[in-house]
Amino acid sequence: MNKMKEIVLSDYRIVLDDSLTALRDFLQQHTYSKLIVLVDENTHRDCLPLLQEVQDNLEVILTPSGEVNKNIDTCELIWQEMMRGNADRKALCINLGGGVLGDMGGFAASCYKRGIDFINIPTTLLSQVDSSIGGKLGIDFKYGKNLIGLFRNPKLVLISSRFFQTLPQRQYINGWAEIFKHALIQDAAQWERYRNLDILQCDINEIVYQSLHIKKAVVEEDPFEKGLRKILNFGHTIGHAIEAYSLEHEQDSLLHGEAIAIGMICEAYLSVKKCGLPQVALDDIVQVLLTHFPKHDITGFDAEEMLQMMSLDKKNEGSTILAALLSAIGNCVYDVPLSSAEIRESIAYYNSL
Repeated sequence: MNKMKEIVLSDYRIVLDDSLTALRDFLQQHTYSKLIVLVDENTHRDCLPLLQEVQDNLEVILTPSGEVNKNIDTCELIWQEMMRGNADRKALCINLGGGVLGDMGGFAASCYKRGIDFINIPTTLLSQVDSSIGGKLGIDFKYGKNLIGLFRNPKLVLISSRFFQTLPQRQYINGWAEIFKHALIQDAAQWERYRNLDILQCDINEIVYQSLHIKKAVVEEDPFEKGLRKILNFGHTIGHAIEAYSLEHEQDSLLHGEAIAIGMICEAYLSVKKCGLPQVALDDIVQVLLTHFPKHDITGFDAEEMLQMMSLDKKNEGSTILAALLSAIGNCVYDVPLSSAEIRESIAYYNSL
């Protein structure tokens, strides 16, 4: 990326800057008593050195990596380390990592002494195009993903494609699920461009920029997910349950994007039945997603356990499971009720492919 780009929201900026000097510029304009950086073992090894090239007076708190550690126990570790370091309310927390660390680090910062400022520096493609924007923070609870949390925006989001050099290919491809989703729900022309794209040989900076613009438009219209923002959950009603089940029962568990790709296929199938999505569009979606996310064997997944997980989804109303479905590529509707039988049928459809 030769030129810094910005996406300006109501009270913070997302800066796309491979040089990372936007962090130094921000800190020169603000006064903080302490600079805390949260890392996991991976970003401590691979990403922190890049950050220290532009800012070296950072106090590091090391957290365990992975969705399995996105919980209150890890938050307690973070708070204990903040207190041990005498962090006051004028400290800044910099979250250097993927979506897990960004969600949890922002949540921990927002609760510490009733809230300290934080910056997110997402280091995976998934977190750059998804959790970097929108102010959703939280942790998993024993009954499901992101059940404990709040809305609060960072002071700055800093994005750099340099971090992709540290990613395994599987993690890089993982992020494309959310890029595909953004196009499917809001931008048919963008989906058309992606259909035959070599995702390993493309201008990823421009794609991240375009994908963030799609999510920005949705989030600004509905910051607290009362209406339109629910379309961002396409693929997630079923996908989150598949992800949680895999995490609980499989040794090599599905990544978030891999599970959401399955969820999008299932929910695109239901979109044909319930919202008028043309069959040819479903076939197109299946072909693209299976090209990049090869079929995963979920025939042994317990449907009852997954339905129980879906019944606890935050988007539901009472006992009714609600989903966001497609009426066309580029157009999504929300609060569509799903029956248990329909969900089972959609999973059977995926298994039949």
